[in-house]
Amino acid sequence: MNKYRTNYCGELTEKDIDKKVTLSGWVNTIRDHGGVLFLDLRDETGITQIVSNDDAMFNGLAKESVVKIEGKVRLRSEDTINEKLTTGKIEVLASKLEVLSESKHNLPFEIQNSKSVSEELRLKYRYLDLRNKEVHDNIIFRSKVIDFLRNKMKELNFTEIQTPILTASSPEGAREFIVPARKEKGKFYVLPQAPQIFKQLLMVGGIDKYFQIAPCFRDEDARSDRLYGEFYQLDFEMAFAEEEDVLSIGEEVLYELFTKFSDKEVSPKPFRRIPYKEAMLKFGSDKPDLRNPLEIVDISSIFKESEFKPFRGNVVRSITCKGIAKNSNSWFNEVVDFAKTIGMPGIGYLSYLDDGSFKGPIDKFLTKEDRENLIKDASLEKGDVVFFIANKNERHAANFAGQIRNHLGEKLELIDKEKFEFCIINDMPFFEYNEETKKYEFGHNPFSMPQGGLDALNGDNLDEILAYQYDFVCNGVEISSGAVRNHDINIMKKAFELAGYDEEIVKNKFGALYTAFQYGTPPHAGMAPGIDRILMLLKDEDRIRELVAFPMTSGGEDLMMQSPNTVTEMQLREAHIKIR
Repeated sequence: MNKYRTNYCGELTEKDIDKKVTLSGWVNTIRDHGGVLFLDLRDETGITQIVSNDDAMFNGLAKESVVKIEGKVRLRSEDTINEKLTTGKIEVLASKLEVLSESKHNLPFEIQNSKSVSEELRLKYRYLDLRNKEVHDNIIFRSKVIDFLRNKMKELNFTEIQTPILTASSPEGAREFIVPARKEKGKFYVLPQAPQIFKQLLMVGGIDKYFQIAPCFRDEDARSDRLYGEFYQLDFEMAFAEEEDVLSIGEEVLYELFTKFSDKEVSPKPFRRIPYKEAMLKFGSDKPDLRNPLEIVDISSIFKESEFKPFRGNVVRSITCKGIAKNSNSWFNEVVDFAKTIGMPGIGYLSYLDDGSFKGPIDKFLTKEDRENLIKDASLEKGDVVFFIANKNERHAANFAGQIRNHLGEKLELIDKEKFEFCIINDMPFFEYNEETKKYEFGHNPFSMPQGGLDALNGDNLDEILAYQYDFVCNGVEISSGAVRNHDINIMKKAFELAGYDEEIVKNKFGALYTAFQYGTPPHAGMAPGIDRILMLLKDEDRIRELVAFPMTSGGEDLMMQSPNTVTEMQLREAHIKIR
């Protein structure tokens, strides 16, 4: 028998009355009710109230000390029943208390209030923060989600395989963490940005379906939905597979995951497919929040010859909001102010009044034909207001319109917070032109297969080449990215050549793939749902760090472990490193 417990604190009920028990846990609170002392004992399962006939038993005991209690379960008196607790009808009359580990009397913060103190303080004393039930439950929830994902993938006949953590540098887009090689002076390993190359090599190696709960390492600045340094994804790959095969698996796994771990309404399968170009036009984003019913319309043709100079010959997008023409001037001024915060000079808008007239500063620049076209193209009805976004650059116009759409959706309370709206963005551009470098770069994943294969790469217009690349998006958050992979050595060489990498660079940077693709490679495809972002959505948390046991700060510091820190001169010498 375990000497520390016969039961957990949260499992005792009226059925256990008169039972002798041993409980161990943390002192949650000590309360004095008119000379009678009550101790609330806490473990991972819940809280049990402890009482004692010995007034001295709890003397000098600090909250958060770890104790072992022996005693008998009894029914609480009617006036002390706590309906909020599962153990609220019983208590334990203690016969013996043993202090297993004392706590300081002055805690850095009250455990139950830890989420209200500064993040820096929470992370410095993360082990105390983890005792907060809400924080603790998030970590347990994470474990349950990962268990589900692992079991689901095995049910779908995927084989779990671990890929290396120390690997070679490759130009995949993000800044890498480098690790000095002690036995190879002047050479370095890197931590993998993703298992991308390894999972493709597994396909070459004859593994039919692979998955892992994969750690990924990227030296990128943290955001509310992105961790600094390390994150995890459900990485999977399938041999002899096309795009639809992967999307079908992704839909099944994500739909079951979200319906199992949330009470919110989940959009039905199959998820809506939206080509990248359409997403950028209608929603101004490749990760649209489809809970927002507002759509963006291109009305550039109306203003091609307009007398209004900011619109003439530019890309002009509109967003129509129904029935808000009677809103106050201050309401519209707030939208104008928001537009300025995102880099726009302001935002134009027109109200279509009940009498059929227009009201707004640019109305005087419109012809009768302009107004008629606007009513038709922007789907205007009386009482509506249309907002305008104009820019010379199509990408900038789309980006601004997308941010305005999001702001209006929130401001008008159009977004149903009790829904998970999924979509799949596909048909992404294979290349994108970089205005600064004046070169074409890979639009997304450099290992994607171009639609049309080698013929497409040999064509004249790189802007028109699409990739078999796809993202799963939920409520405006990209939660997974994937692609049909390039498995042809000639297509690989040509694609990298067009992106500015000659064959020698490809051999050097991607030597394993370059060589492996010459020994028979099956067509293959896969994707990688981001576990941390999925957890953030499921738990309605604003910050992704709330779902990680030991996260770093947004600045990349581990305040608890005091990392990063210095190392000894001997360690530097062994790694052949000199600090400049």
